[in-house]
Amino acid sequence: MTKNFVQELTWRGMLHDAMPGTEEHLQEKMRAAYVGIDPTADSLHIGHLVGVMMLRHFQLSGHKPYALIGGATGMIGDPSGKSKERNLLDEEALAHNQAAIKAQLERFLDFSQQEENGAVLVNNYDWMKDFSFLEFARDVGKHITVNYMMAKDSVKKRLSSESKEGMSFTEFTYQLLQGYDFLHLYNQHECSLQMGGSDQWGNITTGTELIRRIGNGKGFAITCPLITKADGTKFGKTEGGNIWLDTERTSPYKFYQYWLNTSDEDAAKYIKIFTFLSQDEIENLIKVHHEAPHARQLQKKLAEEVTIMVHSKEDLDNAIKASNVLFGKSTASDLRNLDQKTFLDIFEGVPQAEVKRQLIEDGLDMIAALAAETNFLKSNGEARRALKENAISVNKEKVKEDYMITKEDLINDTYVIINKGKKNTYILKVV
Repeated sequence: MTKNFVQELTWRGMLHDAMPGTEEHLQEKMRAAYVGIDPTADSLHIGHLVGVMMLRHFQLSGHKPYALIGGATGMIGDPSGKSKERNLLDEEALAHNQAAIKAQLERFLDFSQQEENGAVLVNNYDWMKDFSFLEFARDVGKHITVNYMMAKDSVKKRLSSESKEGMSFTEFTYQLLQGYDFLHLYNQHECSLQMGGSDQWGNITTGTELIRRIGNGKGFAITCPLITKADGTKFGKTEGGNIWLDTERTSPYKFYQYWLNTSDEDAAKYIKIFTFLSQDEIENLIKVHHEAPHARQLQKKLAEEVTIMVHSKEDLDNAIKASNVLFGKSTASDLRNLDQKTFLDIFEGVPQAEVKRQLIEDGLDMIAALAAETNFLKSNGEARRALKENAISVNKEKVKEDYMITKEDLINDTYVIINKGKKNTYILKVV
C-alpha cells in the first residue's frame, strides 16, 4: 500500500464514521470499494465531488475503486434526506446520463484495465432489470426484518409526525435495493467496502447486514461528513441552482468564482477535501493566509486547483481573465476574446439597454449612448459632464464627447461595455 487510506481521509476532514476493523481490513491487501452515483442528470455537480475524491484517494492508496451508477435505483428515488420522491427516468435517458458521467469520472479515476487497481464503472440496472419481484421478496426481503428497516433514521424521519408526505412502499424498500447492490458487488467483485455521505450510513449498513446473513461474509462502511458552509447556506448551490461540472450547465468562469468567493473558514476546510495538495502544502498556505487574509491566497489556490482538476489550465486562465474584466485590470482585446456565455455570466445583473442595429451602423454618439437612447444617466447634461471629466470609457478605453460607437466596437457582434468611473458598468445590447 502506498498510503493509509483511513489516515488520509482523517487529516483531510473527510471521515465521519467507519465500521470497526475497516482500517485494518484495508491495510491487509488491495481491496475494492464503491460509491453510488445518482444518474438523474447528465452531469455531476460539486455535491458529488466528495464521493469522487474518496474514490480517487482510495485508488491512490493502491486499492480498486468502483463507481456504481444507480440506473435501477435512479428509477425509484432515494428517501434519505429528501422529503419528496424523485422524478423517474426511462432507459434511454439513463444510458445517456451514464455515458456523460463516465466521461467526467475519467478526469479523476484511472479506468485503465492494464492496472490491477484500475477503476470500474458498473450500473445496478444491469443486475436488477431481470430480477422478478417474487425472487427479490424470496431471496432478499426475507432476510431483513421490518423492525430493522424502521429503525433507520431516513425512514424514521419520513414517518414522523412532521413529515406531511409519508413514504411510499417503493421508497421504503430502497435500503434493501441498495443493500443488495453491496451484496452483488461483494459476491461478483469481492467488493468489501461501501462509501458515501453520512446520510447513507443506514443504507450502507443494510448492505453489510445482507453480506453477513446471505453471503456469510463481512462488509465494511465508511462515511464522510455532509459538506456545509460556515454561514449555514447550502454547499454547492447558488441562487441560480447547482454548480455543475459540465461547462454547458455552469461556465468555468462561474465555477471558478464559486470557489474564489468562499469564506476564510470554508476555504481552509475545502482545500483539504477538494484538492490533492499535501498536508505540508496546505498547512503552509493556511499560515500564509492568516498573515495576510486580505490577499485571499487560500481562496485563489483552492479555486485554481479545483478549476484545473475539473476543467483545464486553459479554462482556468480564461476564468481569471474574465474575472479581471469586472475589476478593471483587463484590456479591450481581453473583452473581444470572451465567448458569449462567459460574457453574460460576468455581466449578469449589470444594467442593460437595447439599441437598434441601424443606430450602431450609422454611428451612435456618446450622449445618446449614455442618456437619450438608454437612460443609463438621468440627462444629457449629466452625460456631457461625465464626458468632460474624462470619466467614460467604451470597452475599457477612455472616450471624449465626439466619440461615435460603431460596429467595430461590438463584442460578439452584439454588446458594448460602457463604464462611468470604476464603479458603474452598463451594457449596450444591439438588437
